[in-house]
Amino acid sequence: MTQAREVRLAARPVGEPKPTDFEVVEVAVPEPAPGQLLVRNLVMSVDPYMRGRMNDVKSYVPPFQLGQALDGGAVGEVVASTVDSHRVGDLVLHGFGWRDYAVGAADAFRVVDGTVAQPSAYLGVLGMPGLTAYAGLFAVAGMKKGETVFVSGAAGAVGSLVGQLAKLRGGRVIGSAGSAEKVAWLEELGFDAAFSYKDGPVLAQLREAAPDGIDVYFDNVGGEHLEAAIAALKVHGRAAICGMISLYNSTEPQPGPRNLPMIVGKRLRIEGFLVSDHSALMKDFVDEVSAGLADGRVQVRETVVAGLENAPAAFIGLLRGENTGKMIVRTA
Repeated sequence: MTQAREVRLAARPVGEPKPTDFEVVEVAVPEPAPGQLLVRNLVMSVDPYMRGRMNDVKSYVPPFQLGQALDGGAVGEVVASTVDSHRVGDLVLHGFGWRDYAVGAADAFRVVDGTVAQPSAYLGVLGMPGLTAYAGLFAVAGMKKGETVFVSGAAGAVGSLVGQLAKLRGGRVIGSAGSAEKVAWLEELGFDAAFSYKDGPVLAQLREAAPDGIDVYFDNVGGEHLEAAIAALKVHGRAAICGMISLYNSTEPQPGPRNLPMIVGKRLRIEGFLVSDHSALMKDFVDEVSAGLADGRVQVRETVVAGLENAPAAFIGLLRGENTGKMIVRTA
């Protein structure tokens, strides 16, 4: 092929992203320069953090640029190589998603084992979302055996693994999700309790599920969920703040939890974190989760959208909560 496609940011979204904020364009397939690879993407990831990069504001990662291709996690097959470390046919994980073909320096592409798991697993349970769950639960929140853990957004790629890891380490787990179908899946995964936040106030449902309180909160949602968790946390409770997807499309600043003074009296520890700070845990994480996948103790579900041209719709759907488990776009 001499022509391929890439998805560009056509306009900065105001509120919820719209299809017109994206454009799919044809570009020439580049030849790899010395030290580079050419990779045909097979699957790519859409993730909540990408919404923040669509705003022209300073953050922990640079914003996407108008008129340029978006990027993000992807797995592809090497189709041309100029280095000995990567061979044609190798399966590689990299950060040049949102396009049919990726070219770049060889050290930007990590060879993965396609016999261990399907390619999309390296974008989910064995990739960045999985490490996020592992690091947030154990390194940040310090979850211990016998503790009660509450996780919001529990049917997503991160939240579903948080719950399963907590169960594997001997915890009691409560999850919130956005539909009865998702709640049923959490119960299949072994969550001790689960509820839909659409069925009533989060705090009332959380207190019913955990009348004695919670020790750990893993936050993917923010807003009402964070306020409820602060109220339910026990003395010396801990909260790992991974994301606040309920606020990502807000056009105006939103009020914080109304019960923040409880942090003082309860001596709570509330800590935000980035997965990039915990790369040293990668081996331990992969070893533990791979073992769980092999013997069935860890279960995975994906929502797969076919076609690069449908990546914007997949991303918009992710922000609306239309996915169960990891949202994946199959590009090839």
